[in-house]
Amino acid sequence: QVQLVESGGGLVQAGGSLRLSCVASVRTFSRYAMGWFRQAPGKEREFVAGISLSGGGTLYADSVKGRFTISRDNAKNLMYLQMSSLKVEDTAVYYCAADGDARPRIVVVRLDEYDYWGQGTQVSVSS
Repeated sequence: QVQLVESGGGLVQAGGSLRLSCVASVRTFSRYAMGWFRQAPGKEREFVAGISLSGGGTLYADSVKGRFTISRDNAKNLMYLQMSSLKVEDTAVYYCAADGDARPRIVVVRLDEYDYWGQGTQVSVSS
């Protein structure tokens, strides 16, 4: 069983920055492809960014490309999402997710391929 806990959310003004963290309680973190998703009120959960087992591969949603950076530290069982130039439309609950079946160098994009989810952290961006 994998437990994921997000932190780092909060209220920020448009144009500001936040860094989200996700810590995984798992023996071999490097065996899991990881991703960030978000869900705004009244909307479906959507892919934000994903990272491969080693961290060498990353993918981003077009809406965040160039503004967000995903990274991981396998030695510390941590994944990060650095968010810059935040917009009001980035307001959502952000979730981290883990996929234990991913192959090396593969970034998992599909929501239904992830096996484990955190509880989420709220990010609110004001104008």
